[in-house]
Amino acid sequence: MKRRDTIKTLLVGTLAGGAAGTTLQSCEAEPMAEQVVSLGIGRTPFERERDKKLLNAQFFTDSEFDVLARLCDIILPATDTAGSATDAEVPAFINFMCNDVESIQTPLRGGIAWINNEALTRFGKGFADISDAQQLEIVDDIAYPGKEPEGMTAGVNFFNRMRDMTMTGYYTSKIGIKDLGYVGNIPNVWDGVPQDVLDKHGMSYDPEWLAKCVDQSKRNDIAEWDDEGNLLT
Repeated sequence: MKRRDTIKTLLVGTLAGGAAGTTLQSCEAEPMAEQVVSLGIGRTPFERERDKKLLNAQFFTDSEFDVLARLCDIILPATDTAGSATDAEVPAFINFMCNDVESIQTPLRGGIAWINNEALTRFGKGFADISDAQQLEIVDDIAYPGKEPEGMTAGVNFFNRMRDMTMTGYYTSKIGIKDLGYVGNIPNVWDGVPQDVLDKHGMSYDPEWLAKCVDQSKRNDIAEWDDEGNLLT
């Protein structure tokens, strides 16, 4: 099973229970800040103003953001059927989360500093400026907890957090949800309790009610009742 397919399998159950509150958008939709703020569903004026402030505030420096974006796309690159993490604006999601949750600011900023220092030590340049192969060499050393070289614990912890946040941001975006094939709750067709179950319990439907309530040709009809509470149609 491919890595992306594994991730999709792990996440589809979670999404069935409800997607995260912050929804990103595909590259054809309006920018994340405008989209989320314009919805404003169930938000007070104070909360809407706070959302707007957080979504438009830049926590990371430009150079830090470059590292963040590169790591996101290493974790979830584009495929023939789905866009990459940056296509889904996952770096913007992580930036928003840092503005909203102060406790993750230092671990993420410190992690970016760690991986930049590792790149400088090995290759003489910051992480965003080294080659793809060199970036993957570093990532391979921190992507497998318990198998990392000695002295890489800080890098492993950082990459674990990046992986979790990247998957969360991606699979709560329009691109990610489309990639999952998740369609949400949809109406189905119910033809009543199966006959063998009715027979087992000595039960049966009243033919009149069966015609009125389990006739799929009338599933879009609005029921009508008389003044005494009897179902007419």
